[in-house]
Amino acid sequence: MKTIKGPALFLAQFAGDDAPFNSLDSIAAWAAGLGYKGVQIPSWDARMIDLKRAAESRTYCDEVKGTLSEHGLTLTELSTHLQGQLVAVHPVYDEMLDGFAVPEVRGNPKARQAWAVDQLKLAAKASQNLGLTDHGTFSGSLAWPFIYPWPQRPAGLVEAAFDELANRWRPILDAFDEAGVNLCYEIHPGEDLHDGITFEMFLERVGNHPRCHILYDPSHLILQQLDYRGFLDVYRDHIQMFHVKDAEFNPSPKQGVYSGYQSWTERAGRFRSLGDGQIDFKSIFSWMAANDYHGWAVLEWECCLKHPEVGAREGATFIRDHIIEVTERAFDDFADSGSDQAANRRILGL
Repeated sequence: MKTIKGPALFLAQFAGDDAPFNSLDSIAAWAAGLGYKGVQIPSWDARMIDLKRAAESRTYCDEVKGTLSEHGLTLTELSTHLQGQLVAVHPVYDEMLDGFAVPEVRGNPKARQAWAVDQLKLAAKASQNLGLTDHGTFSGSLAWPFIYPWPQRPAGLVEAAFDELANRWRPILDAFDEAGVNLCYEIHPGEDLHDGITFEMFLERVGNHPRCHILYDPSHLILQQLDYRGFLDVYRDHIQMFHVKDAEFNPSPKQGVYSGYQSWTERAGRFRSLGDGQIDFKSIFSWMAANDYHGWAVLEWECCLKHPEVGAREGATFIRDHIIEVTERAFDDFADSGSDQAANRRILGL
């Protein structure tokens, strides 16, 4: 068994223009002061990292790791969630997602997609240069507008969407394979990979690619009313990253999973700070310990009620207290009377 690493913090929700959140050095000092041992860096945020430079220069990567090391922190993974979203965009979302890209490709879906693919390939090389083994992203979506089967979907529509999605991602997966890094898709509503079935549909189309894996975030599963604990058992071989994020689902006579177009505070399903929601993290951390999960427990803070800095402070303690330091011996070793093959046969009456 392995003791999970952590606590770590995903910096995406905290990076900003005001100190201490406006540079890697200052945000690292802040995170370390809260008790975090690692950080996950959003690769699209130039205040945190220069992705192109990281892909081209090991010296620069050493500088990034050195900055974190000065504060006692480890770099856990890079993230390309925003760029991954742009690998596959249905036209209905073009305008809403344009802001995820650099200005020079906005308004040009073809150029935007090419930019996104290049960003992912840079992230593969940057992860390699940084000595990382895993990387988090989104799949993007072509079929999401048709998730509900009414009006009736034309035969083959979803299959065509997943065929195209796989075609777009296969070269990226190959780039990550060449870099020796796992590409972990966060299973997330709004993405074509939003549950176990859709992940399997994609995995089959990319030929069970050895680098195609999962970023496990139970909050997105409970909001869809999936068995988030059973998900770990089914996809144990693909769970390579872990976002520790809480959520709650409170259906009413007026709304359920779809939540009636309400804002986050008014939805039946909503994200909460760690410990304020309904996720059974004791069970999840026990599973991680028993199943040799090799990676980090990374807080992704999202809550519609609590202040983010309070959530970050409480989250470090929450994760630390849930990490199980695994035992190196059995609890009943004190009663071990010793044995050998001959004794075993005698005990069995053989």
